[in-house]
Amino acid sequence: MKRYRNGEIWDFEHEMPVVAVGSRDVILGLDGGTTSTVCICMPMIPFSDPLPEPPPVLARAVAGCSNHNSVGEAAARETLELVMADALSKSGSNRYAVRAVCLAVSGVNHPTDQQRILNWLRDIFPSHVGLYVQNDAVAALASGTLGKLHGCVLIAGTGTIAYGFTEDGREARAAGAGPVLGDWGSGYGIAAQALTAVIKAYDGRGPLTLLTSSILKRLGLSSPDELIGWTYADPSWARIAALVPVVISCAEAGDEVANRILYDSVLELASSVKAVVQRLGLCGEDGNGKFPLVMVGGVLEANRRWDIGKEVIKCISKDYPGALAIRPKVEPAVGAALLAWNFFMKESLKKALKS
Repeated sequence: MKRYRNGEIWDFEHEMPVVAVGSRDVILGLDGGTTSTVCICMPMIPFSDPLPEPPPVLARAVAGCSNHNSVGEAAARETLELVMADALSKSGSNRYAVRAVCLAVSGVNHPTDQQRILNWLRDIFPSHVGLYVQNDAVAALASGTLGKLHGCVLIAGTGTIAYGFTEDGREARAAGAGPVLGDWGSGYGIAAQALTAVIKAYDGRGPLTLLTSSILKRLGLSSPDELIGWTYADPSWARIAALVPVVISCAEAGDEVANRILYDSVLELASSVKAVVQRLGLCGEDGNGKFPLVMVGGVLEANRRWDIGKEVIKCISKDYPGALAIRPKVEPAVGAALLAWNFFMKESLKKALKS
């Protein structure tokens, strides 16, 4: 095994005995997003055994952003490596015990992204380890279907993306290009529009709104023109998106501007799902076919009277009544581990049939 330049991350292994392959095997599943990165360590489940619900988790580790588009490749790689090492250390395992790894990371939008991550994973793990890299949306889908890649997932947290798979392996995505390219249904998009509405109201270019006093109070500012300095002091996506609860509270209080922002966001999110469903034909020829619709992310969680997720489902169901909304019972990192398990088992079966 090569020793990566950040080899000190794995120093804990020097105090552990080398684990023979097959003695107590584990799987790593990682969900890497713009706000945080979660890695879980799961025991290897024999193919002959039924998959338990929920799947067992030996250890869980959390770190910061691992989207290379946000923090750069070097920082993203270090975060991913740190969180994997932390999960293994907590579980009392090391890299020799790992049978498969699935990294599901936001910002993986092209085969070149996948290949780049696979290349450095091969520097880290022994040759017997199965390595798989996906967009984080794929793990989110698997968290709702227990590892089966079929249906559509809608993620709406700091960012947003819709991603779908057919049972024969075709896939499609919509949105997920980041805030600069128009992910307006995301937490960042909602909050950015609210900040813009405050500035417009202050300038006299837009209607007065409760958002002004509410956002200023939340941020401890005294005037809308102070928002300029606050915003550009640290324009990170997650920092802006953290204002979404303020927008929801204002909408629930009857503010028309806040309500319009949320309604527009519902339409944006629903249109992403509809685009994926249409391109893949998930609804069948008659448009009424059933398919899983996995809903993931803080924006889609129930928010008192103004429930964005519920409104999105209503909007989608008007065109596609067969959409079966699923709120996952496990987190996306567990979905990534289940993907690793499925991928590894399929490859093992192929090798066995050839021999």
